[in-house]
Amino acid sequence: MLLSLVLHTYSMRYVLPAAVMMGTAPTYVLAWGAWRLLSAVLPARFYREVDDRLYTIYQSMVLFFFENYTGVQVIIYGDLPKNKENVIYLSNHQCTVDWIIADMLAIRQNALGHVRYVLKDGLKWLPLYGWYFSQHGGVYVKRSANFNEKEMREKLRAQMKAETPMYLVIFPEGTRYNPEIPKVIADSQSFAEKEGLAVLKHVLTPRVKATHVAIDTMKDYLDAVYDVTVAYEGTVDHKGQRKLAPSMTEFLCKECPRVHIFIDRIELKDIPEEQMYMRRWLHERFEIKDKLLIEFYDAKDSKRRNKFPGKSVHSKLSLKKTLPSLLFLGGLTASMLLTESGRKLYVKTWIYGTLIGCLWVSIKP
Repeated sequence: MLLSLVLHTYSMRYVLPAAVMMGTAPTYVLAWGAWRLLSAVLPARFYREVDDRLYTIYQSMVLFFFENYTGVQVIIYGDLPKNKENVIYLSNHQCTVDWIIADMLAIRQNALGHVRYVLKDGLKWLPLYGWYFSQHGGVYVKRSANFNEKEMREKLRAQMKAETPMYLVIFPEGTRYNPEIPKVIADSQSFAEKEGLAVLKHVLTPRVKATHVAIDTMKDYLDAVYDVTVAYEGTVDHKGQRKLAPSMTEFLCKECPRVHIFIDRIELKDIPEEQMYMRRWLHERFEIKDKLLIEFYDAKDSKRRNKFPGKSVHSKLSLKKTLPSLLFLGGLTASMLLTESGRKLYVKTWIYGTLIGCLWVSIKP
């Protein structure tokens, strides 16, 4: 019975982080909403500057849990500039933690507030978050024939006009690589073979539309493209078969000891402009990812597994980067919940914030 209690307690390690991250959301939205109203008569760049600072505070708190709380080792390979840049971040996609990996790299460049996402359209209905991501510069897109190129270009041009720093995260596969859904992988491989493209094993065939629109629209605004390959250690079973990458809950339960991140910084001049040629270029980048992951998971020499080739750096995030944000947002939320009026405002923010957000994104994505 004692062992069962210990195991149950360990499996609940995610409860505290989840409670804090979700519990501070109304406080954050209220602070952001107040600034949004106050800045209505100011130039857009002033709103963006403070919005980025607010976003940095919230995401720094999130990273406290995903890095300091879990104690995960972040191992970085390749080209990660020390200074912030305007970039498009292209990555393989296997789990919800992939969103956090972008934050992990951005904070190491002091660019955490600049992170914005290209998101699947359905995510805009998330309570509070769906609306806010749109307001922070996120772009919601639909797949295939429903993809609205004009809408995406207009949103990106508005960001450039406001001189918004850009760390735009795109997952070109369009959906997660999930070994437990072999049909998706098989369909992706069949499509590649039909199109005369290399068949990929550890990633899906990338889709070029969002990547092309983003690069083409912002080519004179960007400094580079970051091609990022992520591997989570411990995602191979006893038979050597790849397992599902950790969910956020599993990650917070310390079920991933190390994250390996390979970064290749690419100059814009090295990327073809026409969509047809960019499609081929993007697929070639994913071929490189596939080879890196084959080496990581399947190398015949066991000493070469669970790491990428080349030099690596064990990058530990200082508590100074994350703990102040946790204390600030946690304290602000706690002080609100201590009074009856504060609790009412808190609940109303969840309810009305969600309703207003859903209405807003349904009218103006």
